[in-house]
Amino acid sequence: MIKAINVRLYPTEEQITLMYKHIGCMRFIYNWALAKQIDSYKLDGKKLSVTELGKELTMLKNTEGYEWLYEVSNATLKESIRDLNKAYKNFFNGSGFPKFKSKRKSDPKFYSRYDKVYFKNGFVNLEKIGKIKYKADYDIDLTTITKFSNPRVKFNGRVWVLSVGIEIQAENTELNDFSLGIDMGIKELAITNIDSLDTKNINKSSKVKKLSKKLKRLQRQCSRKYIMNKRGGSYQKTKNIAKLELKIKKLHSKLKNIRLNHTHQATSKMVKIKPSRVVMETLNVKGMMKNKHLSKAIAEQRFNTFINQMKYKCEKYGIEFIQVPTFYPSSKTCSHCGSIKKDLKLSDRVYKCSCGFICDRDKNASYNLANYGLEISA
Repeated sequence: MIKAINVRLYPTEEQITLMYKHIGCMRFIYNWALAKQIDSYKLDGKKLSVTELGKELTMLKNTEGYEWLYEVSNATLKESIRDLNKAYKNFFNGSGFPKFKSKRKSDPKFYSRYDKVYFKNGFVNLEKIGKIKYKADYDIDLTTITKFSNPRVKFNGRVWVLSVGIEIQAENTELNDFSLGIDMGIKELAITNIDSLDTKNINKSSKVKKLSKKLKRLQRQCSRKYIMNKRGGSYQKTKNIAKLELKIKKLHSKLKNIRLNHTHQATSKMVKIKPSRVVMETLNVKGMMKNKHLSKAIAEQRFNTFINQMKYKCEKYGIEFIQVPTFYPSSKTCSHCGSIKKDLKLSDRVYKCSCGFICDRDKNASYNLANYGLEISA
């Protein structure tokens, strides 16, 4: 299986300049390839292949005025075309049509050629960038690894990070004979059929509330400064505004890391009890986000991150991971007698069945998830 690791980079000023060149060129080629695809469809009604766009990229690099494309890795430029191809595949599978990337909104990251990446003597080598100092907190000797998957370098608003995938062997562990049902929510992050594994909502903690309040204050302050410096119909960005925006970026990064760490701790705690299988619900997060009253709380819970972490950690320990269908009535079904209460409302936080069973709504759902499929296979 592939394990993703993040490595902190300490580049020099020259290397940072080269990194931003790679980011800019990758964005330029993505937009250039998207424009080519749109023109090709209008002309012939066909989509250009990755190979065809690769040939046109070679011609573009040899065109007068585009010699600067040779300053960055050719693998980085071609990865832009592959990224666009993935975006088209997602579009055909029901996602939105690929959009042109802007410098202001797109993430500052780029791809680095995988077979040129190696770690040695406290430095990591990246093609066209050179050897960069790094720091990693893993019990893995990176100098012994020769193959890396999808290396991406990103500036997260605070520091530069290299994300790579490495191949690791799944652990052969002896599993226990029970199921773990996980029901996710807003009041609590995860409710399980085992009380000791229930996970609180980190966004309700005093630390996160304090940071969120500070973030709002800085955002209002920044907004007022923009209005004060408005001249001739356009907003002027001063040095003080730039300093404020940097503080805001750092706060966003800190909050993101706190939530991510909380999710990692919760999922690790769950898989380390070694259940034979983990059962979760399939959440329509996109549909849930349409609720304007709950969208912010849903976004802060990072449901997809939790599910993805559970998937790969279950794979690591050889645990069966199951996701029930979206409309499986886990909350409406009585875990005691099996009857379905069709008139259950979202405001009903306590489940009361005609058989006399009374239980917390989310806890009842976790019991049903844990028992999912067992009655059929028995």
